[in-house]
Parts: sequence; structure tokens; C-alpha cells
Amino acid sequence: MKSIQVTAHRGFSGLYPENTAIAFAEALNLEVDMIEFDVHLSKDEALIICHDATVDRTSNGTGAIENMTLSEIKRLDAGSWMDYRFKETRFLTLEETLEQIGGKARLNIHIKANDQDRETVTPLVVRQIEQYKIETQCFIASDEATLRLVKEVGPDISICNLSTQPKETYIERSLLIGCTLLQPGNAMVDESFVQRAHGNHMEVNPFYADDPEEMRRLIGCDVDGILTNYPDRLYTVLMEMDK
Repeated sequence: MKSIQVTAHRGFSGLYPENTAIAFAEALNLEVDMIEFDVHLSKDEALIICHDATVDRTSNGTGAIENMTLSEIKRLDAGSWMDYRFKETRFLTLEETLEQIGGKARLNIHIKANDQDRETVTPLVVRQIEQYKIETQCFIASDEATLRLVKEVGPDISICNLSTQPKETYIERSLLIGCTLLQPGNAMVDESFVQRAHGNHMEVNPFYADDPEEMRRLIGCDVDGILTNYPDRLYTVLMEMDK
């Protein structure tokens, strides 16, 4: 069986607070191939690692990241929401994240941009990637408008299109903007989809699968990798299928 890239979605987020140092550390302990994480822009233009546009779900605070400063965000507890043993876990910046995991796994960097902050957040992310010299060890995933801007300011950085709809034109639209990677919803993925993508020299890493049966189905479709909140489960499936 060909090698399947194990991607820890927001780190080892099934068992540890997502997008935090401990979730990334535990993913690295498993020796995952790739770690996916999300970047938002704060009020004072810090690059904050968080999936949601607000801190409400994953901290003891409330408010939109775009309306908060880095110092305000850093005071929040980003772990107790999941379990009290993660009390006083802090939100990370992109710089802190690159210091922790840069060079140790491939990085799937999801820029969470909108029409108001796209022109600011995108060049800032590209600049940090270039400063850490990890252009060949990462890619940027985002909507089509953001990816076009990535190609303007950082043409050597690979891009992954997250604008999956309409699904009928997903591969063609992605090719037009220079994507070499696709991250379709797992429900979109069958053997025909993967064959068309591979025929256009595009890597397919579905989002996402936590159930072993679905992992096996996707592997059977010849995908290149799978995003999962439980990378340990995916390793178990791969070992079982190798026997």
C-alpha cells in the first residue's frame, strides 16, 4: 500500500485543546506527516492561531479576534473549556507555532481572511514563512481570493483551494489559480475524483475522517493523505491494512 500522509487537524485535537502547543506537541510525538492550523488577524495585527473568528468556544473569554489585542488574547485560558487539566493553556501566535513545529512536520497553514483584512493578513503570513525559510515545507490553504493574493506576494509557496463549491468545477477552478493541492470534504471524494485530480498532478488530502471505516474508504480511493482529529486512529488503521 502506498504511503498515506497523516495530518493532525488543529494538532491532536481529538484529545487536546485544538490549535495549542500541547495539541501540536502530542501530534509531533506521534511523528505525524503534517499539522494543520488556522490563522486569524488581531486588532493590533498579530497573527493568532485559532479556528473560529471569536475566542468564545475555545477559551474563557468572549469577543471577535479582530477586535482584540494580542495582550488581551494572551490573558485568556484556551484549555479549560476541554478539560480542567489544560487550565492556563494560552493561544499561540504564528511565530510561536513556527518556532515549535517548523521543520518537524509539513505545515498546512489555513489563513482565515475576509474582505476587510485579506490585504493585511496574507502578506504578514507569507513574510513569516519566508523569514523561517520553510517555503518548501508548508502550503497555504484558504479561499480563492486569498490564494490569488498569496501567489502575488509569495509565488514560491504552494497553495490549496478550500473553495470547494460548486464541487463540479472544483478541480478546474483550483488549476486556474495554480493549486497543486486539494482539500475536499470527504463526502466529495471517490475514486473518480482522485483520478481526475491526480491526472492534473494535484495532491488530494480530504477533510476529514475520525471514523476508521471512513479512513479505510478514503485510503481505498487512493488519496494522498487524510486530515483527522485522531491521528493515532489513522496510524492504527494503516498498520492494520499493511498486515
